[in-house]
Amino acid sequence: MDSYLLRIYRRAENNPRMLVGVVEEIGKAEKRAFNSLDELWDILNPDRKGGNHPGKAEDRKKRTSGEEATSQ
Repeated sequence: MDSYLLRIYRRAENNPRMLVGVVEEIGKAEKRAFNSLDELWDILNPDRKGGNHPGKAEDRKKRTSGEEATSQ
């Protein structure tokens, strides 16, 4: 399991998907900036980049209807 340090600098009160921050993987010198929840997801899940994730509306619909969400 990977460990990360997550710093959130700004977020929109009326839109929780809009946040700005930096992710640092513990034990590595690299830091990666993000400007949205989708970008944060892609940083934390590089193998599923651009794929479905729990925050996307399409996935929420599938989960509530009982369908299995698939990644792209």
